[in-house]
Amino acid sequence: MLYAGLDVHKNFCQAIVMTKGGKVVKEDKIGTEQEDIEEFFYGLKNVRIAFEASMYYEYVYEILNGLGYEVSLSHSLKTRLIAESRIKTDKIDAKALADLLRADPLPTSYIPPEDIRKVRHLVRHRIFLGRHRTKLKNHIYSELNHRNLKFCGPDVFTRAGMKWLQGLNIPAINSYLVILDAVLNEVKSVELKIKIEGMKYDEVRLLSTIPGIGVYSALIILSEIGDINRFSSEEKLYSYAGMIPRVHQSGDSSYQGRITKEGSKHLRWILVEALRIHIQCAPDSKVTRYYYRLKKKKPGNVATMAGARKLLQVIYHMLKNQDEYRG
Repeated sequence: MLYAGLDVHKNFCQAIVMTKGGKVVKEDKIGTEQEDIEEFFYGLKNVRIAFEASMYYEYVYEILNGLGYEVSLSHSLKTRLIAESRIKTDKIDAKALADLLRADPLPTSYIPPEDIRKVRHLVRHRIFLGRHRTKLKNHIYSELNHRNLKFCGPDVFTRAGMKWLQGLNIPAINSYLVILDAVLNEVKSVELKIKIEGMKYDEVRLLSTIPGIGVYSALIILSEIGDINRFSSEEKLYSYAGMIPRVHQSGDSSYQGRITKEGSKHLRWILVEALRIHIQCAPDSKVTRYYYRLKKKKPGNVATMAGARKLLQVIYHMLKNQDEYRG
């Protein structure tokens, strides 16, 4: 068996292949094009390959997986804690990955199956569009506030409000409206794809039975969690979501700080958004009552995060048991 480490960058990879005993078989700086990667590994059999999770991992993973190699995605933070060096170069990083892989203490990250990766890209694109839409609306509000202009209606972004905005003939607002119209059309297109995609998964149907969670929210949750059975306990799911408190312990004293935020930021975000709707739609649910009990004695943001974690607990058991929401 051979062991390879790749330090992957946008335009190149630093690659090394070693034996179980640590002898270097091959080492080179290669391009990230498919033919460059295939050429480097040509003729090498029984190779386990590791590289760090990064924004470029999927492309490289799909190439190597397609060639039949066993690929491990290294957990960036945990790998650095084990193998951090005072001297940091691409060669050292690649060798550290290969060393950890052949010694077998390499901390790995979850690689979702191809269909879940596609769903993840789809819903994250919708998240981006939603945030861009909000920014554009805020810019328009800012232009109105600068001129002390107020629309006589509940919402300036209704059909009547948009007509009023166009009638103001303010160049900056007109420009924002053109961009906003394009974004809104794209949102509609993506939401249709999300609706179609959501029909493929039983997990989405189950999660949609929770008040405050629709197909879009359910798909985000599914795409971020993946296979629920990879979590042996709800606490491990909380940790994956970055929703457990930091613990500072020394001697007999122990202090719990803010949540780690070391997991999926998209999962945390959608859980908080779903909680806000849930407490309005289901005022008597266990999650809502838990949230309001905490809110009486804790700051609002602490109660919100705890309520979102409680909602995640419900989700964990629903997915584990394949059971609909029971309140």
